[in-house]
Amino acid sequence: TTLFRSQAIHRKSPRCRAPFVVIDCTALQETLLESELFGHEQGAYTSATNLKYGLFEVAHSGVVLLDEIGELCPTIQSKLLRVLETGTFRRVGGTRDIHVDVRVLAATNRNLDQLVAEGTFREDLFYRLNVVSIQVPPLRSRPQDIPRLVCHFVAHAAEQEVQGVSDKAMALLM
Repeated sequence: TTLFRSQAIHRKSPRCRAPFVVIDCTALQETLLESELFGHEQGAYTSATNLKYGLFEVAHSGVVLLDEIGELCPTIQSKLLRVLETGTFRRVGGTRDIHVDVRVLAATNRNLDQLVAEGTFREDLFYRLNVVSIQVPPLRSRPQDIPRLVCHFVAHAAEQEVQGVSDKAMALLM
């Protein structure tokens, strides 16, 4: 539901015609994630044979969703903070600042207040990100949303000729 809500925010925003880029902060180890986020220059490291644009560049003028941001390592947190504060970053191996204009949405299943208190998540980054906070209760506490979600998934599964969900299946889901 994080993705659907983020896409809805993007669709209703003035940036709706610009890119919407999702970044899974748990998918890659630190060095690969840095290259994915900020790109790298040709020759930045042994296998960097070409210039690579980072996802922040790709999303310029659009929206970036940082999914599972609570998992970011301190190094990437620092670089992300710079992007949020200045709108600039450097590609890995780069020497010049690159300016980007992006809206950043962040999601996590972790308690960021607790991570800040433990010292594993930067407090300044937390406050930069926590401009508008949306708490989404677990689905088990909002069963009235289940039929709408089921309709959505059935509509997207129509390619496989799914016709719907029986009353018995819906009752089980709820």
